[in-house]
Formats: sequence, structure tokens, C-alpha cells
Amino acid sequence: MARRAAESRATVPTSELSVPAPGGPLTVATLVEACAAALRAHPRANAAYRDGRFELYSRINVGVVISDADGRHLAPTVFDAETKSRAELETEIERLRREADALTAPELSGATFTVWNAAEHGLSAASIPVVTPQAGALAAGTSALTLSCDHRILYGARAAAFLKTVADHLDRGGV
Repeated sequence: MARRAAESRATVPTSELSVPAPGGPLTVATLVEACAAALRAHPRANAAYRDGRFELYSRINVGVVISDADGRHLAPTVFDAETKSRAELETEIERLRREADALTAPELSGATFTVWNAAEHGLSAASIPVVTPQAGALAAGTSALTLSCDHRILYGARAAAFLKTVADHLDRGGV
């Protein structure tokens, strides 16, 4: 994770946008659900930058930042997140947390977007590097949602519209 973060900071032209976080506590499952819905509504946010061009992903696979027993961050993947109910997301994310120290390479790869619930650590706001070749990543604090995006793929009005869709979904309680 540290190697990927350093690579991202050095090679990806990143822009960050923030909006106020919705009132009330956010769960990781709710964030994954909101991001999956927004990725479906804004396909360009569910893309990769490779060889000077972008390509859209056909699946919505959300990486979820969790900590292992040593406190290191990992980002295992919730595959096909948009097809799962909130209860299914909660069960899968809990399993990934429980098995953090024994996750396999396939469970730690394949994400098309990454989410970090920084509010779980008491942070009011945070940012997260874009995991290459993904178009973006979302950090959720108690006060702000911050979208980091690869400016070659997701920028300006498209990034703002994506972030607004996430925030609106969370404001409605995931409805």
C-alpha cells in the first residue's frame, strides 16, 4: 500500500474536491453502497488510465481501506459492489476485516475505485491517494467527503457531479 501511495503521488496528476459530510455516523457499507451507485451513474469515475488513454471498467469493484493486526492499511476488494444489498456489503466487509492478515492476492486486487472511512479513526477530514490506474478514491471524515481523482480521467464538472451523487445518496440514507 505504501509503495502504491508513493507511486500515485509521484505519477498521477491529482485533484481533490470536498463537500460536507452528511449528518450522523457513516458505515463503510453505506459508503461502498453510495460509491457503487455513483459509479453506476457516472461511468467515467469507474475507469482506468493506461498508455495515454482511459478505459471504462465493466464491473464496479470497490476497494475498502482496512487495517491489519499491525495497523497497516490494506484495501481488499468488494467485487460487484453495486449488486449487493447493504446487509451483504456489511457481511463481506466484516469478513475482510476479520481475515485481514490472511487475505489472498486476488482479494487485494481488482478494485476499480477505493473508499476509506476516516471517520472511524475520529478524523473530521482526510484525503487518500488515487490507487493507479483507478480514476479516483474517496475519504470520508466526520465533517467532509473528499474525492481524490486522476485529473487525466475525472476532472471538473464530472468529478463534482460524481461527488454530489455520493453525498446525495448518503443524505437520503442510501435510498
